[in-house]
Amino acid sequence: MSRWRKALIAASVGVAASAAFVMTPADAQSFNLVVGYRCTGGIAGNGPVTLEARVNIPTAVQVGGSMNLAWTLRYTGNRRFMSPDYYEAGALTSVRANMELNGAWNGILTADGTRAQAALQPNVRVETPEGLSSSAHLTEEGVIQLRPRGMTVDFLPPEGVTVVNNDKLDRVSYSGSWAHDSSTREEYHDYLRDVHTLTNPGVGDSASITFRGTGFEYIGRRMPDVSRVRVTVDDDTSGEVDPTKTTSGQPTNAIEGNQSLWKRTDLDYGEHTVTIEALDNAPIHLDAFKLHTRSMIEPPTLHRSTCVVTSAPDVVEIVVGGTSTPTSSPTWTPTTDPTSTGTPTNGTSPSNTPTTGTPNPTSQYTHPGVVVVVPGVVSTATPTTSTTTSVKPTATKYVRPQVAKTPKGGVETGEAPDPPMDTGAYGLIASGSVMIMGSAAGGLLFWRRRAAHAGGVK
Repeated sequence: MSRWRKALIAASVGVAASAAFVMTPADAQSFNLVVGYRCTGGIAGNGPVTLEARVNIPTAVQVGGSMNLAWTLRYTGNRRFMSPDYYEAGALTSVRANMELNGAWNGILTADGTRAQAALQPNVRVETPEGLSSSAHLTEEGVIQLRPRGMTVDFLPPEGVTVVNNDKLDRVSYSGSWAHDSSTREEYHDYLRDVHTLTNPGVGDSASITFRGTGFEYIGRRMPDVSRVRVTVDDDTSGEVDPTKTTSGQPTNAIEGNQSLWKRTDLDYGEHTVTIEALDNAPIHLDAFKLHTRSMIEPPTLHRSTCVVTSAPDVVEIVVGGTSTPTSSPTWTPTTDPTSTGTPTNGTSPSNTPTTGTPNPTSQYTHPGVVVVVPGVVSTATPTTSTTTSVKPTATKYVRPQVAKTPKGGVETGEAPDPPMDTGAYGLIASGSVMIMGSAAGGLLFWRRRAAHAGGVK
């Protein structure tokens, strides 16, 4: 390759590198809001369970697009959410967190997440969702004020039937002279070929199990010369069965194990206790209990944990579209309890008009902070710590962004629009390119003259 072509290629590479540098777009920006929660009740057990949520909030939101909030959760204390009972695999934990929005968008933005569980036992840790998500479609320019609200953690038991036999967990309690035959005759068809027998029933002799579910079956033997059995569910003592008769009411002469002697599946979901006892002076048999849980659309409130906000700025503002922050400096004080689940205390919809007032004394942080989020700028008013137990009226003051205007336009990519480049930068790049080309041309001219002086160019 000739020297003049090399010089020309070098100059072209320099110009291309400069152009590539100019065209690199700005990185998308976001702000992480940290919110502390304290959870009690339900699967929080004796609690409380403390959590920290990090909410990723975009700083560049355009009209017609969506504001997507991504939540991640982590424990901040030693306590965990625990299983309330024995369950087969398939139970679900779900978390619902609320963010109140006022201004250009009004309402409660709810973030949801769900996670399936493996087989569980009482007081074994249940896993929470790894993340939550929520989205709001924005149709107007303006300022949106975000305030974190309460959160709920639910537990949904799986649908199905669990058989409790002579397990190692000792879930069945026996009172009286019960005997266990661990290897019954195969032709009896006892469940897992074992059975418990109350050989000499006395007053108060019984077997019982406590469970959470919606129904049960008492599994025993149909055979001659055994006692009638009373089946009690909680405080209902009306259940009675005669194992000496078939399902059609005829006396039986055979021994048939693994028989459903009494069944109820119409119970409300909750904790129930089933007890069997002999009504006559004759033996009774217990093969197993089958515990039922029917399908439920909504998680039972019995297991619901309620979480209140313990730490967070009272206000986070983001700018939608090309609208700058307000030219005035209004003051605003929340009219809702920051530890609530998101419903205004006065029962009305949030207003766009800033008002003044006194901070709610139930707030666990007495001096609200303000975070203003615009593309490329996050300005925070640092809260101070109160040294007294009383709460004094404090007004929240908006903090202006440190830019004169919010960038406009751009494709809805989730990235901040590139700011217009200063003309001086273009001039500097153009000058550099000219210098490179001039150097290449000068070197080429010098080489040609030297060659001509020596006898010409070949």
